[in-house]
Amino acid sequence: MSASAPLLQAALINRRDLLRIGGPGLLGLTLPKLLRAEELRTASNAPKRRAKSVIFLFQWGGPSHVDTFDMKPDAPDGYRSKYKSISTSVPGMSIVEHLPQTAKVMHRIAQIRTVHHTMNNHNSAGYTALTGVEPPTDDQRLRDSLDLFPGYGAVVDKLAPNNNNMPTAVSFPYSISDGSTTPGQRASFLGRLHDPLFIPNDPNAPDFRLSQLSLPADISLQRLSDRRQLQQLINQQTRTLDESAAGVGLNSYYDRAINMLNSTKIRQAFDLSQESHEIREAYGRTTYGQSCLLARRLVESGVRFVSVYFAQSIGGRSKTDGGWDTHGFDNTRMYEILPEWHFPSTDHTLPVLLNDLADRNLLDETLVVWVGEFGRTPKINANISRDHWPKCYTALLAGGGTQGGAVYGASDRYGAVPDRDPVTVGDLAATMYYALGIDHNTEIRDNLNRPLPIAKGRPVTEIFV
Repeated sequence: MSASAPLLQAALINRRDLLRIGGPGLLGLTLPKLLRAEELRTASNAPKRRAKSVIFLFQWGGPSHVDTFDMKPDAPDGYRSKYKSISTSVPGMSIVEHLPQTAKVMHRIAQIRTVHHTMNNHNSAGYTALTGVEPPTDDQRLRDSLDLFPGYGAVVDKLAPNNNNMPTAVSFPYSISDGSTTPGQRASFLGRLHDPLFIPNDPNAPDFRLSQLSLPADISLQRLSDRRQLQQLINQQTRTLDESAAGVGLNSYYDRAINMLNSTKIRQAFDLSQESHEIREAYGRTTYGQSCLLARRLVESGVRFVSVYFAQSIGGRSKTDGGWDTHGFDNTRMYEILPEWHFPSTDHTLPVLLNDLADRNLLDETLVVWVGEFGRTPKINANISRDHWPKCYTALLAGGGTQGGAVYGASDRYGAVPDRDPVTVGDLAATMYYALGIDHNTEIRDNLNRPLPIAKGRPVTEIFV
């Protein structure tokens, strides 16, 4: 080994350390995308990119697969849905009668009917669905921790960050929780720099605006810059006390925030007032409807991963808001609630979004994923409802190179377990990364510097054209 070899090795280690922690200095801001991912995987291993962006429509609460897209009309009484099924735009395929508009676009949608994992509680199942990784224990009290995995958008921001002056990942309009905030919505051990841009504002509000991207009337950019310098001094002192992964990347985070404040392109992307009255009405004047419209605007402007949360809470007895958790209530509560709230919300947004993307020639380059944290028990309970069921449920994927009308995997006659071609949540994560052209075997480092693959599974390539 030459005398210069140890110096070269040290330089590489230092550079890699800077990259791993998010590069809080100038190096982390100016390195090109390929170099930033060099420590993780060579570009030659990346799959062909099929989608530029992903819209992740997370159905918090857990939709019943056997009452929506994997109905079992021949199942015995006590298992068979109380709803009827209707035909769709795909010959021989049927879905629940309460989604007539969605039935018309099933030729755009690929179904995976055998998604499964082992988490029965909402928070642990939600974390699993938002990361593709199961936590060590199935605990409803599961909380954010640096021991837990980052969400999809944060991983994309780490490995394939935008270079178009738009955020890589955005999430809205809620931070979801069930008792405690559900992990998997942020960057965890990747550092705050890679947190998705979170927008807590209601896109359906008449005065919808981004307070995060607006300056107070009496604050100029120059004054803000001075305040930033003061903040950086505070951060330098703080880092001497806290060197954890949660604290790194703050300088870059503030730099990014300042750039957003001064970006006309970003403000325009979030400006729903630029949409026509007709298109806003088509999506529906609801928080979820306008969120789906905002998601289209963001991918149109170059955002790579958009997470839209159906509801803030898991749900309950309400017919006007909340997630899909309608089990365990009196009489026929579940079968009354779904047609009043969940089905209309879905039928008024999903087909409109897919058709709108197609009309704008965006669907081929945008992967839309519709999925919850689990499905529902095949057997109807004593309250004429269904309980949590992670052993088998359905995910919908559209666009991004997928084959519309395809069905991958089959559940048994009750919809209880996979009968053919089981798909883990890790497989589903790998499929999204595959569509984005990111090698699912790529490794990231956790807070203990251990290498971890970004997806513990394989992509379901069979659903792609």
